[in-house]
Amino acid sequence: MRLQGKSALVTGGASGFGAEIVLSYVREGASVVILDLNGEGAAKIAAEAGKTAIAVAGDVTKKADIEKAVKAAVDNFGKLDIVVNNAGWTFRNKPLLDVTEEEFDKVFAINVKSIFLMTNAVVPVMRQQKSGRIINIGSTAGVRPRPGLTWYNATKGAVNLLSKSMALDLAPDGIRVNCIAPVIGATALLESFMGVPDTPENRAKFVSTIPLGRMSKPSDIANACIYLGSDDAEFLTGVVLPVDGGRTI
Repeated sequence: MRLQGKSALVTGGASGFGAEIVLSYVREGASVVILDLNGEGAAKIAAEAGKTAIAVAGDVTKKADIEKAVKAAVDNFGKLDIVVNNAGWTFRNKPLLDVTEEEFDKVFAINVKSIFLMTNAVVPVMRQQKSGRIINIGSTAGVRPRPGLTWYNATKGAVNLLSKSMALDLAPDGIRVNCIAPVIGATALLESFMGVPDTPENRAKFVSTIPLGRMSKPSDIANACIYLGSDDAEFLTGVVLPVDGGRTI
């Protein structure tokens, strides 16, 4: 098992990509704290994963909730080896000037500020350990943006770039920072990304832009997270890995 003996914290782990990351990490031998605003959903995934997973209900945009989750990992597992900043949100695809200030603030808070808060909470722990792995979930939207999602695209551009910059800052501490950039997947946010009803015809239009001919699956993202969190990737840092079926070529 590639993550045997490792401890991890996964944000947004109650559903979608995050849930599959949690389940895959546990299968690979890791102990996992799930941080999600949906505490009931997080508890359900923890129960499915088994005794080495625990759920923490919390908001990734709140400093106290982030710190609570980090503390839960250290208190329960004695250390924190891997953080996966997976929680994310988008407003519905629409014309640029129709996005409200509230939506702008929310998308930057969830997608970018949460990583700022997590970094400040977890880096002191990892520095004391003299090792750590941080995996940020960016997006192909930050590489090859789609229209109607400008401010969401901007948040993911920030995540992609800040991951590289964090890697430089934290390399002397033995902390690796990498980023995964998924293409659109069939998650709860799919209709928001498309801005049209989730019908086979509308899905087909989006799939036609992906050379390998399908959307991303949670297992695609989880497998990349396993690799980047494992010792197999010990010499990789500052990588933005497109898991996109060729979308960004």
